[in-house]
Amino acid sequence: MVTAAIAISYFDRQTLPVAISAIQRTIPLSDQQFSWLQFAFLIPYALLYAAGGRMLDLLGTRRGFLLIMLWWSVACALHGLATDFTVLLGARCLLGMGEGGAFPAATRVVAEWIPLNQRSTAMGIINAGTAVGSVLAPPLIGIVLLTSGWRMVFFVSGAIGLAWVIWWWASYHGSNDASIATLDARLIAQQMSFLEIVGMRKVKILVFAKFMSDSAWYFYLFWLPKYLYDMRGFDIKHVSYYAWIPYAASGVGSFLGGWLSSVLLAKGRSLDFSRKFVLGVSALFMPVVMFVPHVPVGWALLLFSIAFFCQQSWSGLIMTLPADIFPLSAVGTVSGLVGFGGAIGGAVFSVIAGFLLGHGFGYGMLFCIVGTFHIIGFLAILFLEGKVQPLRAPDLLTRNS
Repeated sequence: MVTAAIAISYFDRQTLPVAISAIQRTIPLSDQQFSWLQFAFLIPYALLYAAGGRMLDLLGTRRGFLLIMLWWSVACALHGLATDFTVLLGARCLLGMGEGGAFPAATRVVAEWIPLNQRSTAMGIINAGTAVGSVLAPPLIGIVLLTSGWRMVFFVSGAIGLAWVIWWWASYHGSNDASIATLDARLIAQQMSFLEIVGMRKVKILVFAKFMSDSAWYFYLFWLPKYLYDMRGFDIKHVSYYAWIPYAASGVGSFLGGWLSSVLLAKGRSLDFSRKFVLGVSALFMPVVMFVPHVPVGWALLLFSIAFFCQQSWSGLIMTLPADIFPLSAVGTVSGLVGFGGAIGGAVFSVIAGFLLGHGFGYGMLFCIVGTFHIIGFLAILFLEGKVQPLRAPDLLTRNS
């Protein structure tokens, strides 16, 4: 169910980038306006990532996840009613608000149900939902665009999310033990200071690493279809045929990254080594995107696929670390803060990208910049995060932990 929710999340956020060519025939949009649409999604997404994580710690996973999905499904459908840029901007803002709680909820499910030595695999499977949604988006949205128009894309996406809400409410019932553990965690969370968690060095470094890596990831996610339209001469059919390939690679990377980390743990390597080794290997290959503008389109798609593979291998592990390090009472809050950092990075760099493209700079410079971001994030984790190991609940009350 959680993997399906994450797939729906990424399908919904891809509706605008994939349908942008058709939307522009009705609502003209410049590159700068397109970047502001991403900004309008990512800033509320970032804020509600942090607030949503805290809400989940207080309300519990079942009720919290239902409210989150209900909100963003309705917001996605509202895009279909847009008549100008302002309405699109507002709908995009509401979508970001709803989707901000998805990964904190997913991380809580993993923390509640999955033992430590299997968490990275579980999170890898869940994170692969990002690829499922992104792979399905270009062909399915293309079909709807060609048969029913761009407005129906958003109505259909919203309806899928509402169907998931019914499935979740009917199906997700924790065992008595899980319910007691969740209740205890809520009581502890209510007594904890949000600012004390924010002030912890381990939290700050994770937030920074996610800020760097997601600056690159959201650039790929939102600008890849537009890059193919603008620079490679693709039309809607071509994007439907080929744009799914890098996203498919991202799903494989998400699963394999988590699986490899679990294998290392099973072979007796420490939790610290098992997580950081895979994070380092994933970051090492991200600079391949620097070569994208200089190769034929087939090779460009291959390089994108490598980058997407490594990005999602990285992402699944980054979102596993809060469950590895922090007790359940703080997992939603910490994972929310980590996601907040990532979304802020994506929002800031999306606006920078739109500005640079609008002032004569090419995609080549942008690819060179984003190719360094994961390495910077990994170096921060390697040298500043300290050892990856579980903290005791009392440690959360010490700002210098």
